[in-house]
Amino acid sequence: MSFTRREFTRQSALTGAGIALTGVVGTLATAPGALAAEHDGQGHGGHDDHDGRGDHGHHHSKAPGYGPLIADPKGILALPAGFSYRIITHSGVTKLESGETTPSNHDGTAAFAGPRGVTLLVNNHELSGTRAGWAHPVPLTEGLVYDPVAAGGCTVVETRTGGHTAEWVGIAGTSTNCAGGATPWGTWLTCEETEDRAGKNGLLKDHGYVFEVDPYDKRANRDPRPIKAFGRYAHEAVVIDPQRGHAYLTEDASTPNGLLYRWVPPQGFKHGRGKLRTLADDAGVLQATKCFDKNGVFVDDLSRATRIGTVYGVDWVDVPDRDARTVSVRKQFTDTEVTRARKLEGMWWSDGGVYIVSSFARSESPVQHDGQVWFYDTKRRTLTLKVLLGVNADPSKDGAFDGPDNITVSPYGGLVIAEDGEGVQHLFGATDSGVTYPIARNELNDGTPEAPVYSEFTGVTFSPDGKTLFANIQTPGIMLAITGPWKRQPNKH
Repeated sequence: MSFTRREFTRQSALTGAGIALTGVVGTLATAPGALAAEHDGQGHGGHDDHDGRGDHGHHHSKAPGYGPLIADPKGILALPAGFSYRIITHSGVTKLESGETTPSNHDGTAAFAGPRGVTLLVNNHELSGTRAGWAHPVPLTEGLVYDPVAAGGCTVVETRTGGHTAEWVGIAGTSTNCAGGATPWGTWLTCEETEDRAGKNGLLKDHGYVFEVDPYDKRANRDPRPIKAFGRYAHEAVVIDPQRGHAYLTEDASTPNGLLYRWVPPQGFKHGRGKLRTLADDAGVLQATKCFDKNGVFVDDLSRATRIGTVYGVDWVDVPDRDARTVSVRKQFTDTEVTRARKLEGMWWSDGGVYIVSSFARSESPVQHDGQVWFYDTKRRTLTLKVLLGVNADPSKDGAFDGPDNITVSPYGGLVIAEDGEGVQHLFGATDSGVTYPIARNELNDGTPEAPVYSEFTGVTFSPDGKTLFANIQTPGIMLAITGPWKRQPNKH
């Protein structure tokens, strides 16, 4: 059913400026002037016995979160009291089953329940260009290679709590594998964040596609085939609507800013293991968002929303040439035809819709901010602003958060967000009532003592039983398993 501007305007008027259109989804709202709750207490603590595996006394607090972060003597990960971490894979240090070392530049990750208490994780490696440029590219495992000169891909990691870890290649020869998304049928969709065509940057094949990786069945990953129906552009993340079968996809690009896409499956198509690779290149319809406010006025860029609870109606506009044979997909539209956003990043399906991150907005955007999280309600066809981070005045100081990237919906309420901002980098939570709180801080300095550099966090995802939070330090590439006294987060201060 077509959802017209007129209908949205009428509905907004009936429901009071559209705010009631948010339905039952809790509003995750961080005011621009309150980047982090004052009671975060993000101090460095006086505990010096934290060894990355140790356990401190539980921190008792009525405030959301888990209390102050305690500096790690090993210089890897600061955590609250009672929490500990374990290194699962470490680029150049840990080994694959084949004997080669773990590839570098860990990015998007999803966790799947394996047999007998095993967790299977599919881990992207965001390596661009050719293999010659990287010390630890994804190994070219026979039968699993798309483009033999490309450095990126995915590994599959098998782990047990406190026990055995194994790792093997899921796909190789892809480029700039950034985020992606788990499917309802238990596979991983890995996304190439590039538009490089064959012949550019030394590559032999066209890139900028989505590929499916099966963590359970190595044979299913043989002869990798891009899902061309999803389009060729700088992909970031993807989610599948488990009810209707639509795919939602983000694009991380600028000049002009990227787009939020929807892929509508062809009539009669049924999702399932291995089905996406059977699609024709032009199967279904790829569309981009066109938003308008409660007055029916077109919105050119999502950065224009400066108030939590802002609701936009969404139309979908067909993409003319999804494979971008001559013109990038986002450049096939004028600025009056589609709604753009800077740094469209992580996505997560929950609450009957899609949580979508716009990491930050700078001079390429109409209004500056340091992070938005939107919720797209698939039934109402509305986008609602849930989290808004104002511009972080001093990213070098520990306290405020900026640059949300990968996200996951927490089994303990609210969101857990991986920070890819300036300066200090955190994993942080946002409660349903909008309070942000720290979960971890990256203490691995890639720079010098005088000019420290801290890599972004990526791949944030909980184990299927909710007891372990997995996350990556992208550079050099370290996968971490974080455990501790997780608890349901209060909805209010």
